[in-house]
Amino acid sequence: MFSQNLRTVFLLACAVLAACTPLPPAPAPAFTPATPAATSAPAWQRPGVQLLYIAPEESLLTITVRRGGALARLGHDHVIASRTLQGVVAPAPGRAQFQFRLDQMSVDEEGLRQAAGLTTTPSADAIAGTRHNMLVRVLDAERYPWVSIAARRTGDKEVLEADITLHGVTRTVQLPVRIEQAADGHSIQASGSLLLKQSDFGIVPFAILGGAIAVQDQMELAFRITARQELSAPGSGASPDR
Repeated sequence: MFSQNLRTVFLLACAVLAACTPLPPAPAPAFTPATPAATSAPAWQRPGVQLLYIAPEESLLTITVRRGGALARLGHDHVIASRTLQGVVAPAPGRAQFQFRLDQMSVDEEGLRQAAGLTTTPSADAIAGTRHNMLVRVLDAERYPWVSIAARRTGDKEVLEADITLHGVTRTVQLPVRIEQAADGHSIQASGSLLLKQSDFGIVPFAILGGAIAVQDQMELAFRITARQELSAPGSGASPDR
């Protein structure tokens, strides 16, 4: 019985390591697939409409995913972040369009973990494994490299209607947002958060041991975006193929 218990513990340890250990990286794609936004600009981006361009160095989007399952204590919660947002905002018509690449996201920056109140400390190997599993096994980032969000003002000035495209699936959500615009109209800041489900985008949350160690379906998206008039359109990356 004692040896059988040891064997059970050993198998559990192997399973946990398999969930966090990096596999050989997938070959880099030879080209960058474009999204529909790359081929034609929306009608609201017409001549004469003031456009502000997202400043990536002043913007941040985070996604927090939490552990689940009967053996959740053996896993970690994770914070994934994008600091490479690109896109445009049109204050007058109340429209915005931005996107980011999945393979440019960071995983488990220490400061962001602390800000999210996460209490565990994954190792460097565990973080590398999480990144690989996220890009290759869960999100299929080579096939669906871009996440895009198109938002528009509604009757409620504190809520935007947003089309979020992830993993090749588009869902329309109500997006609570706080907007602060400079008095001269040359810059704008927007921040907000909402809860999404991976399964709503055709994503199967990562799990092993029949779900005993798993990632919860629900994820928390938060953003803080700054857009300015002085950025040029080409440098803003308003289209994903730039």
